[in-house]
Amino acid sequence: MFEPPPTFVPAPSWLRRRAPPDIAAEAVFYAGAALAALHPVARDEHPLGSLWRQRLALSCAATLARQGGRTDDEAALRDYWYLRRDDDDPGPGGRILDAWRKLGERASSDVQQWNFALAPALGHPLNSLTDQIVGLAGRHTQQQHVMPVLAAAEIIAASRRVLPNDDVVPLWLADAVLAHQLRWPAPVPLLAAHLSRGALRKAPQHFEGETVFMSALCAAYTTAAVAAIDLYNDLARRAARLLAVAPKLRGKDAAIRVGILMVEDAQIAGAGKMGTDRSTRRLFQRLVSLGAARELTGRPTFRLYGL
Repeated sequence: MFEPPPTFVPAPSWLRRRAPPDIAAEAVFYAGAALAALHPVARDEHPLGSLWRQRLALSCAATLARQGGRTDDEAALRDYWYLRRDDDDPGPGGRILDAWRKLGERASSDVQQWNFALAPALGHPLNSLTDQIVGLAGRHTQQQHVMPVLAAAEIIAASRRVLPNDDVVPLWLADAVLAHQLRWPAPVPLLAAHLSRGALRKAPQHFEGETVFMSALCAAYTTAAVAAIDLYNDLARRAARLLAVAPKLRGKDAAIRVGILMVEDAQIAGAGKMGTDRSTRRLFQRLVSLGAARELTGRPTFRLYGL
């Protein structure tokens, strides 16, 4: 059984200001403070970190889907992912979710894995231009920047110059480069859910000395880091509740289901190694009644359960 996850000090209230700083230097300061507050959370290696990164990945993918003119929200993307068979194509939205889930995996701390993680999201193998940008991002990880956010800004600006209509590659690589600079064990999906498309279009101006994009990027990282800390602490409270009631459970697959709830965004109440569909549904209903799990769809059928 898992140990209870740690909780972390919430981000200070002064980082929660709604209006982004007007001065670039001030924006950089706020981003640095927010990422410093996030740093111990991102560095922690409790298994709950896997679930945390998956929830952040879902938020990033849903934002990109919406910006791309699709109607897929978080609930729809979760359905695509968990209600498909292993050999099914999850669709365009599901492929974007796949890329952001891969971003949050430990394997993505290895620069050599970035090509493999990005290819499914594009729906085709990487072309020479995309491969060129991935290679440039890899070289950025070898440079010791004073500000990791600056490394993220440079790779976004370079990506948008070469791929002016692509949102996925610049944002994915920015988070990957940032995590590498900060020596996190796995990247944390942050930026895509908080950087506007309008701000992204201004990225190439970064190389021309303009500060508009840098300010927007820092504001996005500030908001993203604060939200990520809040999410982790909420999940930690839910996980502690789950672990507290786990000894009371009597289902045949109870220990397995509890373990999955701790590390996976959602799961179906289907038959397990020993339990039947019916017994698994009863187990989840019991967990919901105890406040230790949630039903995530609001549907009477094809339900998904998570922490």
